[in-house]
Amino acid sequence: MANSSEHIFVIFGASGDLTKRKLIPAIYSLYVQKLLPENFALIGVSRTALNDESFRSKMKTALGEFNEIGDKSFEDKFLQNVFYQSINTENADDFPILKNRIEEIRKELNIGGNIIFYLSTPPNMYGIIPQNLAKHKLNDESDGWKRLIIEKPFGYDLESAEKLRDEIMANWNENQIYRIDHYLGKETVQNLLVTRFSNGIFEPLWNRNFIHHVEVTSAESIGVEGRGGYYESSGALRDMIQNHLLQVVSLVAMEPPSSLEPESIRNEILKVIQSFRSIDKNDVRNVAIRGQYISSKIKGESIIGYRDEDGVAQNSMTETYAALKFYIDNWRWGGIPFYIRTGKRLPTRVTEVVIHFKHTPHFLFKKNGAPNSHNQLVIRIQPDEGILLKFGMKIPGQGFDVQTVNMDFHYSDLSVGRIPTAYERLIHDAMKGDSTLFARTEEVMGLWKFLTPVIEAWKDEKDIPLYGYPAGTWGPERADDLIDDPNMTWRYPCKNLTDDVLYCEL
Repeated sequence: MANSSEHIFVIFGASGDLTKRKLIPAIYSLYVQKLLPENFALIGVSRTALNDESFRSKMKTALGEFNEIGDKSFEDKFLQNVFYQSINTENADDFPILKNRIEEIRKELNIGGNIIFYLSTPPNMYGIIPQNLAKHKLNDESDGWKRLIIEKPFGYDLESAEKLRDEIMANWNENQIYRIDHYLGKETVQNLLVTRFSNGIFEPLWNRNFIHHVEVTSAESIGVEGRGGYYESSGALRDMIQNHLLQVVSLVAMEPPSSLEPESIRNEILKVIQSFRSIDKNDVRNVAIRGQYISSKIKGESIIGYRDEDGVAQNSMTETYAALKFYIDNWRWGGIPFYIRTGKRLPTRVTEVVIHFKHTPHFLFKKNGAPNSHNQLVIRIQPDEGILLKFGMKIPGQGFDVQTVNMDFHYSDLSVGRIPTAYERLIHDAMKGDSTLFARTEEVMGLWKFLTPVIEAWKDEKDIPLYGYPAGTWGPERADDLIDDPNMTWRYPCKNLTDDVLYCEL
């Protein structure tokens, strides 16, 4: 009888960059840690004319460059179970070739009928490949489970996402589909659940009674890095906010699940998304800010503007910065604003969640050097991963002069082994059938529906500004106006968790 975990892992788009940089190194790391089943095979599939040996040679080179775990002693043994099949994935008539190859390898290695299909392909293939697999019954679970891992983006807008959903769901069940978001594979994102639900000091404060607002920032210091053509069809809203950041917000805002079972957690995430207050298209200019980086000098180096990047139109209206204010209409969060922002060519690379607590009802020390009495809990996702609590302390000496101080914990302080990469964690979860960190259909549709008024307004209303911001700054100054309280602004973080704009040079 076949082992329930043994399987064949099929990668479509195997000659692409993602496969060599992320997927093969992640799967090899699992192999080294003995987290793969004893009976396991990997088949690379693409149009490129390669055979088993030439593909193995390419993957050995990739491991030499991108090996995540460091140990190279198992590479040759691992690659013995790596195979390659060239087909035209757009042509359904080519899929019997793949089916026969799978059957040959199953018999040769004594592997059961379990198969994972990973779509490491351009998004226009996300509907075609699952249909072609189904035409030849490669979705049939009568001899073992069949799973489909799909990269983002899942659609370009609500209409295209619904079309893609219908194409896939015509032949595949929800429990077979794993929509992968590498952000959710980060240890620090997962730690949001542990921080909230394993510590009794936070839960009583985690609501509208004690929290003033919640802020999520994901900043990149780089530009589009030669990917201008791709980015022109995406932009910051679709590339980062629609999936990564709104999923992080859902983890911050969700109710405690009844258990750690995948469906319990995903049910609570879905409830949050369904509670997002609808955005009025006529109000978009007041709650959503878009920007595009322009040329400037950073530390003496001249940086070109977005419109001067390769593949970018001279009159491009694609946003490289997006900020959004919105509300979650439920019992816990009613009336509390959430602010999210993301951008390229900002001062530093950083992703973090900031919980801004309300000030004390009567602040006694207003005249004693503490202009901002709001405590902050900073959950740093990357880099310098950790948690920071900012609170007021008396400055030694006479009187009651107050200064904000930090109490911090850094992930690097934990005396544990290496932290698995995001792809390593997510691929292993898919192999186990654990869908906790994968978005299900209703979530994806809910997020597209929520952002549709913004997408449509930015497309249709030509008088909504696209603000220019010099590369190396924190985006359009207009974004500061999103925050209601005139005495508050965004946190301007540095590379180091405990520093902010007051203490570090940008």
